[in-house]
Amino acid sequence: MQITVSGKQVEMSDALRTRVAQQLDAIASKYFDQALEANVTFSRARSFFTCDINVHAGRGLTLRGEGEAADAHGAFDDAAEHIAKRLRRYRRRVNEHARDLANRDRPQAARQYILRQEDEAEPAGTAAGTIQVTAYATVIAEQPAEIALLSVSDAVMRMDLADQQVLMFRNTTTRELNVVYRRSDGHIGWIDPTGAN
Repeated sequence: MQITVSGKQVEMSDALRTRVAQQLDAIASKYFDQALEANVTFSRARSFFTCDINVHAGRGLTLRGEGEAADAHGAFDDAAEHIAKRLRRYRRRVNEHARDLANRDRPQAARQYILRQEDEAEPAGTAAGTIQVTAYATVIAEQPAEIALLSVSDAVMRMDLADQQVLMFRNTTTRELNVVYRRSDGHIGWIDPTGAN
């Protein structure tokens, strides 16, 4: 597995790099035949360290863990435990997912954009008390994305493993685009356009 360890305003010791590589290899070998790559980023925020781990474990399967502690080793342990906990929860389904990849259709290619918020100035001559509109017009990042053919439960699993707020997928039952998302109350929402008929 290709592991990249970097620090934002943090000195990276060889001992920390070695420890990160050994622990991620152990986690990956326990759950996957082979994971492709992992990116580990350490940063410092005031009096504590943060660690962000992103593991690309195969086609369409990404895992994300975050941790924070008083030292870099503790922050890594916290982030690695988040990943391990998610993998333990979904162990059986992750293994089934890997076996089923050969039988599935290729994911649909898409583009993902990040838009910058821009404040619009209030036009002259408007009445006091009107609401100022905020526009999101400038594209600041663009990256390839995939829209996979998944069941709803597999989509929720992928969203949870990647620690994402929303995931668009093509439903295996209806072949229509669907969305699952994490609601503010902690529950999962599911948008299915075929249910509107």
